[in-house]
Amino acid sequence: MKKTSPVSRSGRFSSGPGGDAAKFTESISFDRRLWRHDLMGSIAHATMLGGIGVLTKAEAKRIVRALEAIGDDIEAGRFDWDESLEDVHMNLEAELTRREPAGAKLHTGRSRNDQVALDTRMWLRDEIVDLEEELRSLQQALVALAQANNDVIIPGYTHLQRAQPVYFAHHLLAYVEMVERDRERLLDAFSRVNVCPLGSGALAGSTLPLDRKQVAVILGFEDRQGRPVVSQNSMDAVSDRDFAVEFCFVASLLGVHLSRLAEDVILWSSSEFDFIRIADAYTTGSSLMPQKKNPDIAELARGKSARLVGNLVSLLTLLKGLPMTYNRDLQEDKEPLFGSADTIRAIVRLTDAMLRHTSVNAAACTAAAADSALLATDLADYLVGRKVPFREAHHLVGEVVALAEKMTKPLDQLTLKELQGVSRKFRADALEVFNLKQALAKRTAIGSPGTKEVKKQLRRWAKRLD
Repeated sequence: MKKTSPVSRSGRFSSGPGGDAAKFTESISFDRRLWRHDLMGSIAHATMLGGIGVLTKAEAKRIVRALEAIGDDIEAGRFDWDESLEDVHMNLEAELTRREPAGAKLHTGRSRNDQVALDTRMWLRDEIVDLEEELRSLQQALVALAQANNDVIIPGYTHLQRAQPVYFAHHLLAYVEMVERDRERLLDAFSRVNVCPLGSGALAGSTLPLDRKQVAVILGFEDRQGRPVVSQNSMDAVSDRDFAVEFCFVASLLGVHLSRLAEDVILWSSSEFDFIRIADAYTTGSSLMPQKKNPDIAELARGKSARLVGNLVSLLTLLKGLPMTYNRDLQEDKEPLFGSADTIRAIVRLTDAMLRHTSVNAAACTAAAADSALLATDLADYLVGRKVPFREAHHLVGEVVALAEKMTKPLDQLTLKELQGVSRKFRADALEVFNLKQALAKRTAIGSPGTKEVKKQLRRWAKRLD
């Protein structure tokens, strides 16, 4: 049966929109994913209308049953979406009215303006909850990989040049810290998503005695004390998309962090580094070169972060010139928001899975960390311990490094005589600086890559994520 849009019955217009205009303005192709939340909002609204007498108790019950039946049909794939009805709201309302005549009363006291704001907020709440759980799992994957290789030492890098030695676990824990900040930002943003706009109408509320707090409670818009949270300005409520922008910002920053992790994974898996091996299930081959094993999951995680940044800029640009209140431009908020949620959740899940199927080549890491130049700063610290000002110590060790390069010898293979040729401040114990395990054991400050500190941090994160 052909559905009839409630909008098409408006007395203001003598005919419906032209075919090209209808095609240009439809949003059902992408906003149908809000169907579940639209039905939930309608059930809450019907319940409230029944409570204030706009609907009889019997009408409210029949409407709720019809809405639930529509949801069952959508879930089972038996619902036919009609592009001519423009959006998810009109499709569901038309079907409701067809099944239950009292459904024509359901739109009393609300507008598609506050309806879509409600649906989007409810949808985004669910996405945030799921993403937060996925972030915890990703953190657990990082910690598990770190724990399994807690004795492995690698060079730390600045400017992509070998700098100082760090535990592989310490490097991974840096990303755990980054993701934790992202998780905290996500949870903080949730409080601004979790505000009920329904009852704001098109922009100026309603003359009916709507019980907005009842609707908020039914739909779970409550603070930590269980108090209903409703928007406080009807004009702001229907035009506000700050919550969508904020989520897209959190997603884009998280994406940037995971892009950096992906870059490290890509470098580490290269033949030049060979620090890690990614399982075949998370790599691909070459159409031409049979020997290739490409880190495509990591590369796509790095590449897809660009979408997240683009979606954020798109939303900000969309909003920057809009006058109060609702404007049809706001229809364009859905695809960037949906895209960011889909993309960041996919990146998180696939990065998590990839890390759980990654092993460490301890021999290659050990060989790289054996570069005695990594401990040049420790040699300067040795001189500081002998009362040499650091700037002078830095200069002297620079001369030692130049000498070693000239002699084509590793730093730790220089003799005491050769060291003292640079400065008499060097004593016989100077070469003990190049004991890698002792050098890391000496790093005891909070947050350092020292042996005890890294193990402490691993225990802290394992307990926190358990």
